[in-house]
Amino acid sequence: MEVLNNVKLSVKDLNKSFDGKKVLNNLNFDLLEGEFLSILGPSGCGKTTLLRILIGLETADSGEILKSGQDISGLSSIDRGMGIVFQNYALFPNMTVLDNVKYALTLRKETKKNAEAIALKTIEQVGLTDQMNKRPSQLSGGQQQRVAIARTLATNPDIILLDEPISALDVTNREIMKAELKALQKKFNVTMLFITHDQEEAFFLSDRIMVMDNGNIQQMDTPLNIYQHPANDYVKEFVVDMLDKKYTDLLRYTGRDAYEK
Repeated sequence: MEVLNNVKLSVKDLNKSFDGKKVLNNLNFDLLEGEFLSILGPSGCGKTTLLRILIGLETADSGEILKSGQDISGLSSIDRGMGIVFQNYALFPNMTVLDNVKYALTLRKETKKNAEAIALKTIEQVGLTDQMNKRPSQLSGGQQQRVAIARTLATNPDIILLDEPISALDVTNREIMKAELKALQKKFNVTMLFITHDQEEAFFLSDRIMVMDNGNIQQMDTPLNIYQHPANDYVKEFVVDMLDKKYTDLLRYTGRDAYEK
């Protein structure tokens, strides 16, 4: 995918502490228009707190968040022009697929009148037309995830934030959703910020990866450059060595499997 050089989101000197413990330490980075940027790090590194601050669910202690040059730090979530897909999907269990996708549109003046038409088109684009009258409990995990993504895409956000959206899926559905996420980004030409602890997910999906640990950015670069030129021992151990181990384990497994057959 071709990435533009225009800065869509700029984070400057962002800090956050909880109960005296520093969770985000003076973060500075840019998200480019049309980019798929993954924030990669273990649990507790600060990546989810960062996402919650960007969307407006948490407030930073200091720093700025600029979107297309405008400071949005003081705006409500709905006024930031961003959408979010949560790990647990957050679908309404008593609503159909169509009603789930349509719901947020009915709350906005500019989309209320055409809410159903917009929802139907988005549902078609993500390949769920034949499921639109079902409730979430009648869908597979992968289908529920597509509904959550469709609901976000329907509001036409400038940026989509994804909080480990495929980690709850089984292995087969994770692989399917990785491919679908990439295809959807290309189809909708949307800027995406993806939170994950999984190295393979980050490397498969991303134009660039931001590796975090203990509230700090350890390295931010393309997947290839991170793999070939890790910035420090942490990046080497958490990213490069883990990828090498998974690849070695896969070769060992497939080799043994072939031998036994």
